[in-house]
Amino acid sequence: MTRISEKDAGRAAAVLLAGVAGFQLALAAGAPWGAVAYGGGHAGVLPDDLRTTSAAMVPVYGALAAVAAGAGGARLRRVVLRGTTALLTVGCAVNLASPSLPERLIWVPVTAAAAVLTWRAVAPAPRPAAVPAG
Repeated sequence: MTRISEKDAGRAAAVLLAGVAGFQLALAAGAPWGAVAYGGGHAGVLPDDLRTTSAAMVPVYGALAAVAAGAGGARLRRVVLRGTTALLTVGCAVNLASPSLPERLIWVPVTAAAAVLTWRAVAPAPRPAAVPAG
């Protein structure tokens, strides 16, 4: 079994996160996909408050995609990607609990894959140099 490298995992996570950003942008713009978002309680176009929420999430997911793709220093990437992994894991559980079957079928695999990929994209912290015994 071949392990995916941190760099490739980051790229794949960036693609998924950019896809989520695009989905949120479409929702904010009025795409009639309410059945697969926010618990599926709003078939068709989302109400204005949820469209505003989606619009606010676009730059957040965009920034996360950029970090996953390699933007930022090593320490920033580790911190952001670990936090992203935790939030995506919670998001996976929330999507799993959704009353909307289409939402569960689409977003559980996406959030689970993104969580695994962001975790894998976290490069190990550098180890301190060994101090010679004296």
